[in-house]
Amino acid sequence: MKEKFTILFDLDGTLVDTAPDLMRAHNHVMNKFGFPTKSTEEIRNLVGQGAGAMLGRSIWGQAKKEFGKVQDEKIKKEMVKDFIDFYGKNIVNESTLISGVKDFLIWSKKNDISMAVCTNKQEHLAVDLLKKIGIYDFFEYVAGHNTFDYCKPDPRHLTSVIEILNGNIKKSLMIGDSETDANAAKGADIPIILLEDGYTEKNTTEIYHNHLIKDFVGIEKIVSEYL
Repeated sequence: MKEKFTILFDLDGTLVDTAPDLMRAHNHVMNKFGFPTKSTEEIRNLVGQGAGAMLGRSIWGQAKKEFGKVQDEKIKKEMVKDFIDFYGKNIVNESTLISGVKDFLIWSKKNDISMAVCTNKQEHLAVDLLKKIGIYDFFEYVAGHNTFDYCKPDPRHLTSVIEILNGNIKKSLMIGDSETDANAAKGADIPIILLEDGYTEKNTTEIYHNHLIKDFVGIEKIVSEYL
């Protein structure tokens, strides 16, 4: 049996522009607990920093500075719970697919490519988002922040999924939007396609990558080089 090629995708800022809904959930909690709110653009810059070891970059990165000021662990837990509750109920109000995503997923399926999501979002939130935005069925596996005992930038987040899919590291690539994705891919020794304007404060010149794209329109040409 021919070994399939594997593509691993980040979620927030890569497959889906989730910043508007993350911003609303963030500001809901900040208003409730008396901390400053942020704009959608500020959320885009902060989500990718990987803050918040428990919930991962997609959930608490945008609240890094404010969250760090809270000394009371009970209040922190209340804030986290409120964030998850609010975000879970409003997960696709304004979130949209990145341009070209659906067409690329269809193309990849036709070319018998195995696909999985590796995100630092909690697994149940990632699955719910993928289902509600209509692309869940394209993926053979979804690995979230809490799926394993480790997550990106730990390369095992990627290599474990490749192993679960019976894939081959030498026939795999990653598509992401931040240094968290890039460092995981570099550590796993697999190529990474990086999206411009990702959820990070770093410039693309500061982030390791093999290819740079604006969106998914025309990405098939790049991927075909690896098949």
